[in-house]
Amino acid sequence: MTVPSLAKLQIARNAAGKAAADFIENGMLVGLGTGHTASVFIDHLIERCRQGLRITAVATSQKSMDQAKQGGIPFVDINEITSIDLTIDGADEIDPTKRMIKGGGGALLREKIIAHMSQEMIVVVDETKCVPTLGKFPLPIEMVPFAYKATLYQLERMGYFGKLRTTQTGEIYQTDNGNYIFDIHFPKLIRHPEEEEYKIRALPGVVETGLFFHLAGRVIVGYCDGHVEIRP
Repeated sequence: MTVPSLAKLQIARNAAGKAAADFIENGMLVGLGTGHTASVFIDHLIERCRQGLRITAVATSQKSMDQAKQGGIPFVDINEITSIDLTIDGADEIDPTKRMIKGGGGALLREKIIAHMSQEMIVVVDETKCVPTLGKFPLPIEMVPFAYKATLYQLERMGYFGKLRTTQTGEIYQTDNGNYIFDIHFPKLIRHPEEEEYKIRALPGVVETGLFFHLAGRVIVGYCDGHVEIRP
């Protein structure tokens, strides 16, 4: 498949983000996702709020929270609630059964917590994120810093190879939770992602993986020609 230009991807993301913002209703408590398309959605949501929409929000990352707060969206304390009406979040890959790889933006743990708290998670993606089988995109693994080299050693002994995520200055990347991320590169596509999830999560030191199962509700797909498909 030919990789679309950045300009065409932006058309797709904008179409999907705008369509997602139209699902938000007055009085909702909304979960805000993280990533390129989620950021576009937040911009459209800000515009709707400026036009009179009244909502409250929580966010999966400090970056998304800052963006929304700067646009005037009010927030609630995540530790004072137990349920969220609707979350809009993206995906790095999503297959036909709505299994996903997430975490390219470094927010996988908070994304999974908020997804589980939500009455529905609407996934908003551009067309390139829809794949027949997961695994081309690296799988992020969030791990605690304590004894992280031992955790990496154990992962490699289990056959999982990849790279510890770093910043542009070469320092170890830290999530909003203060944890590290190891991006696993699979030599082949992941035929049985549930089995991989079980094996990786069983390792002490691993906090969470970027594999998401049974969490996506409707899926909004934006296409490079500007049209949108809403998959139930």
